[in-house]
Amino acid sequence: MARVASNPLSLPRFRPYFQVSDTALVFKSPSLSPYRTRKFQSIACQTNPLPTQTQPSDEGKVLAEPDSVDDSTSEATNSFVGGEFSEFPNKNINRRIAIGSTLAAVGLFMSSRLDFGVSLKDLSAAAVPYEEALSNGKPTVVEFYADWCEVCRELAPDIYKVEQQYRDRVNFVMLNVDNTKWEQELDEFGVEGIPHFAFLDKDGNEEGNVVGRLPRKYLQENVDALARGEASVPHARVVGQYSSAESRKVHQVVDPRSHV
Repeated sequence: MARVASNPLSLPRFRPYFQVSDTALVFKSPSLSPYRTRKFQSIACQTNPLPTQTQPSDEGKVLAEPDSVDDSTSEATNSFVGGEFSEFPNKNINRRIAIGSTLAAVGLFMSSRLDFGVSLKDLSAAAVPYEEALSNGKPTVVEFYADWCEVCRELAPDIYKVEQQYRDRVNFVMLNVDNTKWEQELDEFGVEGIPHFAFLDKDGNEEGNVVGRLPRKYLQENVDALARGEASVPHARVVGQYSSAESRKVHQVVDPRSHV
């Protein structure tokens, strides 16, 4: 039997090539300028292209005209520069804002620690004279202080707040340790450090004392006990940081009636 030889099926070859379509596909994007367009290449197939046939040149066909791109870019840049973000913040303005914020923070901190306008001089001017306090039938808080005493100055705002709360029921007396008029009282109350607060009942008997820098609640609780007529104060012997009374600057009394 004769053997039939079959040749393999010959299929034409397909070689892809790129061809720019005559019709431009316009792609619009919100982020692109409305004047810019894009042209996309379309893919076509050709059976056994001739060796001499070359692909169409893309030199004359570009995605966009360079002049149009430059013009649109410059227009966008100019419009942005003319907008509200055209200028960077001024360094002087930033510096002023930083300084203002710092001063405000420091002022808030200082106002929380010290009530401006309240001084030892103000407290002494509003104080009840010592002789009157011993005779008006009210309990009394006697503070021994000095103008040079740093702790006394720091506690002045706290004394003022407590005084404003109880001044109608309790006497507040200020005695300056630099005044020689109060030598006897210094010995009587055993003042060695200032500020020294002596708490007296309505009969003038001492119920306790507090010396130096302490939380305001110590003073307020003692004064509250005096105002309610308690037999004793909750903080009868408490000592904090104080200034030594030995550092006092003794001066002669100008006005014998003066309590400062």
